[in-house]
Amino acid sequence: MAKDYYNILGVDKKASTDDIKKAFRKLAHKYHPDKKGGDTDKFKEVNEAYSVLSDDKKRAEYDSYGRVFSDASGGAGQGPFGGFDFSGFANGAGVEGFDLGDIFGEFFAGGRTRETRGRDISVDIELPFSESIFGTERKILLAKTSKCDNCGGSGAAKGSHLETCTTCNGRGKIHETKRSIFGSFSSVTTCNICRGKGKVPKEKCATCHGLGVYRKDEEIALRIPAGIEDGEVIRLSGGGEAVSGGPAGDLYVKIHVKRHPLFTKEGSNLTTNLSIKLSTALLGGDYRLQTLDGDMTVKIPAGVSIGEILRVRGKGVPVDKNKRGDLLIKLSIELPTKLSKEAQHLVEELKKEGV
Repeated sequence: MAKDYYNILGVDKKASTDDIKKAFRKLAHKYHPDKKGGDTDKFKEVNEAYSVLSDDKKRAEYDSYGRVFSDASGGAGQGPFGGFDFSGFANGAGVEGFDLGDIFGEFFAGGRTRETRGRDISVDIELPFSESIFGTERKILLAKTSKCDNCGGSGAAKGSHLETCTTCNGRGKIHETKRSIFGSFSSVTTCNICRGKGKVPKEKCATCHGLGVYRKDEEIALRIPAGIEDGEVIRLSGGGEAVSGGPAGDLYVKIHVKRHPLFTKEGSNLTTNLSIKLSTALLGGDYRLQTLDGDMTVKIPAGVSIGEILRVRGKGVPVDKNKRGDLLIKLSIELPTKLSKEAQHLVEELKKEGV
């Protein structure tokens, strides 16, 4: 059964050459095997459709007979790559010595050069519960590529100076024209001599050997805000790997909060359980309670019931400098397992009163 090339590209049979080309570029970019979620079979099918509909003679034959007779093989299906094997695409293989990933990068990016950027770094930190509530400061020691302290990132030795790069004539970029299966494409790449700076040190720094960056142990100060959640990630812009000729990557710190034996966090409030005696539940009284702020006395009103919640305002999670959430105390009542005769008598009296 003949394939519907118009349907494959998602265009009308009256579509112009420009419409077909736009549809092809969009779908080829979507299904390219080198992309995450790419589809080799769909990519081949899209190329096959484009090879026919972009050629006036082949398109006329297809419109008239449902197939193409112009190819040497006597049929359609070779695509714009002339029948090359696409089986190696998933592994990043090229065609006739071309790197398809590079070609499509230029083809769809319009020849724009990508800015060199340092690699991102991620680390994990375990935090005590109280520090997650009130916030804290931590210092992290990382072994990473950082800006050279000796030359300040210039790459030049002390007392030396920078001079214009002769490779790119101070532009920091090199214009190149590449031949590809789609034709000739002009591209702009970062100069690999000056790394985009346009200048090179006349005498290289002995510490970083002219790179402006080197690997070392670096201590980074981290401010952890009050009320941070377990699993939350803090991003430090520029805290990642440094790179010559571009901005440093970012540092991502994932926080793991230890559980507390007494308290849990619910939004801006702290919750805890308190077990009281039956007599206190009936008559009321004072209880000493451990909190994150230290021990405090809690007033238990008379006649409280099991599961009742007492609220202590301003003893929860800091919301800002002048405001905190509340401490919620969930009450449970200890019921005696044995009663003295006198206690039994008192309970009987209570029972008579309907208590």
